[in-house]
Amino acid sequence: MDLSPYLHALWYVLPSYFANMSPVLLGGGKPLDMGKNFIDGRRILGNHKTVRGFLSGLLIGSLVGALQGRLLQGFALSLGAMLGDCIGSFLKRRLGIAEGRPAPILDQEGFLVFSLLLASPIESLSLESILFLLVITPLLHWGTNLMAHLLGLKEVGH
Repeated sequence: MDLSPYLHALWYVLPSYFANMSPVLLGGGKPLDMGKNFIDGRRILGNHKTVRGFLSGLLIGSLVGALQGRLLQGFALSLGAMLGDCIGSFLKRRLGIAEGRPAPILDQEGFLVFSLLLASPIESLSLESILFLLVITPLLHWGTNLMAHLLGLKEVGH
């Protein structure tokens, strides 16, 4: 079995993964939604989506892309990850899911899907690579969240 398409897919998406993990370590502070509610009376995003977390994800993911020699792609993947995560939080609030509580699939795939969409005009992946990432990302997400929970960095290990 030739692993090179799978290794390429993981290499390709590294800025997105790093962007998605960075707010856990570097986030906090002022909420992105400034504490405001949407027209349904619920918070727009919630306290867990912060300005510092968004910017740190964008910066760290872009730095990973720069180290790979792909700054523009790294920025697009990072921005996609942060936007996808915010859209996921927005949808979770509309569904009445409390902050920090899991939403299977949405939590694990939202950041990835938006990353791939934003970066695809620069360089796209094969369907096989995308499917591989859609399968492996939830497993990696679950493992890193469990580690973060065990290390006391996250309240819920989902």
